[in-house]
Amino acid sequence: MDGVGLVETKTYTFAGAPEGFLLESEARLSPVSVAYETYGELNSDGDNAILICHALTGDAHVAGKHSPHDRIPGWWDEMIGPGRVFDTNRYYVVCSNVLGGCYGTTGPSSINPSTGRRYGMSFPVVTIRDMVRVQWELLRYLKVNRLVSVIGGSMGGMQALEWAVTYPDFMESAIPIATSGRLSAQGIAYNQVQRLAITQDPRWNNGDYYGAGGPDAGLALARMIGTITYKSDPSWTAKFGRTFSGKRSDYFKFDGRFEMENYLLYQGQKLVQRFDANTYLYLTKAMDLHDVGRGYESYEKALLRIRCKVLSVGISSDFLYPTPLQKELVQILRRANRDARYAELESPYGHDAFLIEFEKMSGVLSRFLSTL
Repeated sequence: MDGVGLVETKTYTFAGAPEGFLLESEARLSPVSVAYETYGELNSDGDNAILICHALTGDAHVAGKHSPHDRIPGWWDEMIGPGRVFDTNRYYVVCSNVLGGCYGTTGPSSINPSTGRRYGMSFPVVTIRDMVRVQWELLRYLKVNRLVSVIGGSMGGMQALEWAVTYPDFMESAIPIATSGRLSAQGIAYNQVQRLAITQDPRWNNGDYYGAGGPDAGLALARMIGTITYKSDPSWTAKFGRTFSGKRSDYFKFDGRFEMENYLLYQGQKLVQRFDANTYLYLTKAMDLHDVGRGYESYEKALLRIRCKVLSVGISSDFLYPTPLQKELVQILRRANRDARYAELESPYGHDAFLIEFEKMSGVLSRFLSTL
């Protein structure tokens, strides 16, 4: 089966209300630009759309290639296209870069129209709910009247849950993967350490580093910390074990490295080449603030606003978002007679399994979508 082929990232810009787009913090942004990609065709009723939400350092490029010379397609390419899980002969698939991002959607690296300079740390704090409301504006522009499903893993799963709570009548189903309805204390702890890695780099310069060289070492270290949480000990052991990369004479030297260390350094440098440090700060903060119960009588009451079918997917070896968090969502919904199901990916790859185990993911998602 062929994929979606060549695709283009497009941008939608809106002003919001006359005073600008109102955030949860009561700050306003105007204009707001949203980078997005679409695959397949929207039907005449506008009700065959699926919204895919990306994780922390992801983007709108979920499938296909931007040119024939691209070596790597979109991050969920193997599941999108004719005859695949997200069948573009049947569905109109939409993915957008989140508010606060650095891949075309308004964020801290964008130009502040009132100053002509990049926002930096003058950019207002944004939340997962703010991201969802921007996606709502995009779907209205695209003339989507109803979603077949909204789906995402990790931070993308947070968005999927927020969609189901905030716009309960707009979708037939929601599929949150490897996520939770509110970030755990452990998740907040990991994010704080990653942010400190960035802000304690002298080149961060209180976020005003554009054009002068940024906090590359801090961002690389943040990514290394994050990468440790995305895997599992069995996956690290299988991939690297205790393999030493240097000469025997280097074994007792501080600059002698195990392959495990080389991999972390590589992942850190790889992110520096493509991601903005301030964006990393803002998006991890949005994850910390994530709680679908905020503004409602309770966490449980907020979840009971959900009317659509829910498939909550856990990953057996995920210690960043362990499976009890996904099971808890299902239990709360089932007690209120909601159509909620739990599926678990048996995988050694930890939290990252939803970006690796395409065959297993395809089976789980196909079975659920066939019930809609």
